Amino acid sequence: MREATPYGQAPTYLIRDNDGKFGSCFARVATTSAMKVLKTPYHAPRANAICERFLRSVRQDCLDHLLILQERQLQRILKAYVTYFNQARPHQGIAQQIPERRRSARSSQDARGKVIALPVMGGLHYDYHWAA
Repeated sequence: MREATPYGQAPTYLIRDNDGKFGSCFARVATTSAMKVLKTPYHAPRANAICERFLRSVRQDCLDHLLILQERQLQRILKAYVTYFNQARPHQGIAQQIPERRRSARSSQDARGKVIALPVMGGLHYDYHWAA
């Protein structure tokens, strides 16, 4: 843990499961590094799977296609991807719906206008809207 966070640059949170390999020494190092340890809940076997699925989506849809040069660039790209992920990308688990609905979204009955594609993340993805 100390080698993974050099020069006091530790993340704010550490998310981990309840495996026995994380002993008291591990928790002590995390707390002395000013990290808040968050354990996945008991009796929630899908918690890790959901987190790992999101990380896989970030890697496949975003990071595999970009060359990251600076930490600030990475933070900006991840922030843009999370916005895209929650406000524009359809999800199979919720019947191809978008998690955060747009307030100005038109109903399918009023959808007689033209569809426009707006580039997101420099054209890596597109967000589709009804034209006014």
